[in-house]
Amino acid sequence: MSTAVDRNHFRTLAQPTPFHARAAEANKSGEWQRWAGYITADRYTEVELEYFAVRNTTTLFDLSPMIKYRIAGADAVRYVDRLVSRSMDKIVPGRVAYAVWCDDRGKVLDDGTVFRTGEREYRICCQDRQLPWLLDSAIGFDVSVEDVTEDIAALALQGPTSCAVLQELALEGIEMLRPFHMSSFGFEGGRLEVSRTGYTGDLGYELWVAPELSGKLWDRLMEAGRLHGIRPMGSRALDLVRIEAGFLLPHVDFMPAEAALRPTRGRSPFELGMNWLVDFGKGHFIGRRALLEESRRGSYYRVVGLDIEGNRPAHTSFIYHDRNREAGHVTSAMWSPTCKRNLAIATLKSQYLMSGDDNLWAEIYVHKELKWEKRMVRATVVERPFFNPPRRRAVPAGRV
Repeated sequence: MSTAVDRNHFRTLAQPTPFHARAAEANKSGEWQRWAGYITADRYTEVELEYFAVRNTTTLFDLSPMIKYRIAGADAVRYVDRLVSRSMDKIVPGRVAYAVWCDDRGKVLDDGTVFRTGEREYRICCQDRQLPWLLDSAIGFDVSVEDVTEDIAALALQGPTSCAVLQELALEGIEMLRPFHMSSFGFEGGRLEVSRTGYTGDLGYELWVAPELSGKLWDRLMEAGRLHGIRPMGSRALDLVRIEAGFLLPHVDFMPAEAALRPTRGRSPFELGMNWLVDFGKGHFIGRRALLEESRRGSYYRVVGLDIEGNRPAHTSFIYHDRNREAGHVTSAMWSPTCKRNLAIATLKSQYLMSGDDNLWAEIYVHKELKWEKRMVRATVVERPFFNPPRRRAVPAGRV
């Protein structure tokens, strides 16, 4: 858990993002965290206020530490299609795709978004640094792979009034931008790229701009959103809304293959519930043979959504079948103020899902009369996302 620390000491451990000066001014809590070598806000004021802002008004989240790679060249299309497990045929310039990429054993190395920025150009955004693997995978292809993380500043603008805020910036036609599409606009003598993407499961956009324009972008958005309830959001509130959206977080809900200490700790797209991201009909891609074999024999694990009895989040809980057989464990959990449900993301052994058996129990600990008491409460497998409002996909986007 992050705690308040001396700001100058933290800077020796991580470098500031292009928005750090604005974020530091807004961060009344003084709580920061490290993300990919950068310093970002853990929370600005109160987590609850930031959570309710993303579900009712608009929030700003500093996305700059997201690792970004530019892939360009004559073989860019072939290279990216071989890299990821889903078919990229329909991802034309101006489109964005969510994708995963695997090692030769069919275990997920990372997930992220793939932006088609030109006929022979892509940008991949992901959590972990992947450059050596991307370069090795490029052998035999006429492509260049470049880390452009420091060349692009990024903000996530998320929430029901996010479109209205962008309309205040006079971004013509922004309300007609479709989910997983992007568009470019003139901004302060440069270019502002806007994609209808996000990690909150709500109406939202991600904004990409040159670092020298980052301060102006923050200021313009805060002014445009003043009457629309805008406020900056830290990582703790983001974690809550991404759980409601059913989104997985690497190193939390699954261990990327290269970071797994044991081979059995890696997870395949099938085990993560991402079957729709695997297309065997498109031809060869990295990990295809292993995934074909897994599709024949079945998967040992499965990541699922759980609805857990009561209102105490089941953090780090074990899941049992018939109260006595260990069936899996919880990786993320929360009490959802929006859904009014006790939600969790968990990894379960597939044998307890095949028959539709719902005799699952979560082990939770309750603080009672100055001691901790272990309780077993019923857990039910449910579909993800837990929260999926129509405004997330609406075109034109509503002006609230």
